[in-house]
Amino acid sequence: RCTSNLKYSLCWKSSKTQKICWFCNNAKVAVLGASGGIGQPLSLLLKNSPLVGELSLFDIAHTPGVAADLSHIETRAHVTGYMGPDQLNAALKGCDVVVIPAGVPRKPGMTRDDLFNTNATIVATLADAVARNCPEAMICIIANPVNSTIPITSEVMKKYGVYNPNRVFGVTTLDIVRANAFVAELKGLDPARVNVPVIGGHAGKTIIPLISQATPKVEFPADQLSALTARIQDAGTEVVKAKAGAGSATLSMAYAGARFTFSVLDAMNGKEGVVECAYVRSEETECKYFSTPLLLGKHGIEKNLGLGKLSAFEENLVADAIGELKGSIKKGEDFVANMK
Repeated sequence: RCTSNLKYSLCWKSSKTQKICWFCNNAKVAVLGASGGIGQPLSLLLKNSPLVGELSLFDIAHTPGVAADLSHIETRAHVTGYMGPDQLNAALKGCDVVVIPAGVPRKPGMTRDDLFNTNATIVATLADAVARNCPEAMICIIANPVNSTIPITSEVMKKYGVYNPNRVFGVTTLDIVRANAFVAELKGLDPARVNVPVIGGHAGKTIIPLISQATPKVEFPADQLSALTARIQDAGTEVVKAKAGAGSATLSMAYAGARFTFSVLDAMNGKEGVVECAYVRSEETECKYFSTPLLLGKHGIEKNLGLGKLSAFEENLVADAIGELKGSIKKGEDFVANMK
């Protein structure tokens, strides 16, 4: 929806598959952790999108090479690479969206919470830089444990007086992507047409797929439903084990991160009816942060769509998740409170 006040013939550039407004769809997107296992494929997907006008890549190493590589791709996004702490501020100047996949990956035997000490420091440092350089940007946190890194990001933004809860998102999209794929596989459906909301958090039993609210409507016997829910909750561990110490989910996470970023950009450009689940500041439960479907708009969260009608099975899942979520949230908040 163009606001350039230019005539249609001047504003719109036609391609074979879609019309792209080169004046409106000109967002500057930063990827912090762009050289990593998630960051590289995520950056590739963003470079391929007509929604991105400028792609700012940051990491502690190898970023100039990643940027040079991506810059040879024949799409319009201009790519710049920044490396090391001294260049972090420059990487963030003028950014509309900041995506943060930075951090260490899980290894066999590790939980997402085991990553806390290392990744908490990384996320706090990056959030500090965002608060100083582009405080109005949409912030999309991929770095685990998301249940704690979103409270960390929020508390850092509060310290600078720039916290806007409608603009800080924990990216849980991979849980939805997995739920869609697994349900489609079991029912013989086209996964592109399946949508399973996933609420709660982004670790273990805090991941709550709402199979009862899936579209198209599907039903499973109790034992199959329980097994499916467990698989969705443990899908990250499934990948960690399959990679045998070589990393965690990177390609699927990059896909999910790109999907969420594109939805944010679409909504910022005025597209209506954009709904994604994300882990955000919430009053839908007794937890300060909780993932639910969100209606996105030009300024971030336009409306929290809530939990909807839950089955008895799903109500029990929510009840079981509350304690763990509260603990993870407090851990993140305490980390920032005790920072020097």
